[in-house]
Amino acid sequence: HVLGGLISPMDGISPSMLHIDSLVQRIQSSSVNEVILALNTSMEGETTAFYIFRKLAPFNLKLSTIARGLAVGDSLEYADEITLSRSIKHRVPFEGLLQKE
Repeated sequence: HVLGGLISPMDGISPSMLHIDSLVQRIQSSSVNEVILALNTSMEGETTAFYIFRKLAPFNLKLSTIARGLAVGDSLEYADEITLSRSIKHRVPFEGLLQKE
């Protein structure tokens, strides 16, 4: 489902300008078990994710976001505090890195 942007009051973009209501309708009319949010890690992305979380709270489904953290090849010296924190929080076992999926 494509939202068509992110909530951004500073830019005049409100939730009603995005395709969030159609997402809710889509979930109501089908047997969706999980919604995975793939949004920017900006303040606007976090705001949008929280808004969607609140809209989907009444439904019995799993809501998750894609993992966030350091990309392969990134240097730790350029990582900000939040990115590093999320990288640690969503860490994976080392042996899992060696297995083929």
